[in-house]
Amino acid sequence: MKPSPNPSRAERRWPLRFLWVLLCSALVVSLFLNCAAWGIASSETSDNPEDEFPDLSETASYGTDGPKVVRIPLQGTIAHEGAESFFGVASDPVESLLRQIRAASNDEEVRGILLEVDSPGGGVTASDEIYHELLQFKAAATNRAIVGLAQDMAASGAYYVLMAADAIVAQPTAMIGSIGVIISGVNASGLAERFGVRDATVASGPNKDLLNPLKPVDEQHVAILRAAVDADYERFLSLVAKGRGKTADELRPLCDGRVLSAAAALEAGLVDAIGYREDALALLASKLGDTEVRAVKYEESKSFLDNLFSVRSPVAPVLSRLGLGTPSRREYRWAP
Repeated sequence: MKPSPNPSRAERRWPLRFLWVLLCSALVVSLFLNCAAWGIASSETSDNPEDEFPDLSETASYGTDGPKVVRIPLQGTIAHEGAESFFGVASDPVESLLRQIRAASNDEEVRGILLEVDSPGGGVTASDEIYHELLQFKAAATNRAIVGLAQDMAASGAYYVLMAADAIVAQPTAMIGSIGVIISGVNASGLAERFGVRDATVASGPNKDLLNPLKPVDEQHVAILRAAVDADYERFLSLVAKGRGKTADELRPLCDGRVLSAAAALEAGLVDAIGYREDALALLASKLGDTEVRAVKYEESKSFLDNLFSVRSPVAPVLSRLGLGTPSRREYRWAP
């Protein structure tokens, strides 16, 4: 019997249905295998806590001789929340970075870190945690060094982190600085009044709903937040003064939130040299008393579900740029 020249709708759809069943089956099998793996991992005990002693894979990166150093990237906004994905929140980039620094600290062979920075900064506390962990790396063993490489941008919190470095190299096109603190907020009280929107916030005290966007700006609220911002700024300024061997008074005129070109930053003493990765590695080698280094980098293995859950949502970046979707907070961040 010859096939019909005009297949029915069901006949036309069966390949798509078969593909759909196949994909669903693969997802179910993957979920089962990952859940089984998690169950096995959770049942095992270890003498080394995973977060304190991260088990990361290591690959060769540059050079074959000299002291062992690790290339660690600091990229994007410094925030613990991670990037919003279709399935919630993806992996925490700050914790991932901290784990790499801890892995380097625990490896007695590692003599140095090349911190490759391309970031506008971010959260006050997150930036300080990275700075602290880098100091811990140097304190864990003698004769260790850190060199920072400012690539496209090392602004605000990213520059704060670089204060743990023994030297900073800026690429010729890098933007440096933005030393300061910001609390972003949007006030829509006028718009709300126009459209008849009323605030229904219930607070335990008059200063509990600071920066409430549906109420007119309260100068007392502004003064409270200003005190917090000023305290964070003075800490930032003191760390820059210590890290760059200058006084706070010398730096204060430049520490007003402005960004500088690489050349201007070099002239102001905010960086030590202008160059590229090979120059930063050479400088790190000299800090370690050698002529070259053997650089490696770390990688964390990711499961199918890790990759699935990290698929970015297109909505979150738009909301972030509009100042929506995230609460107001103190930030060491460049916010043009």
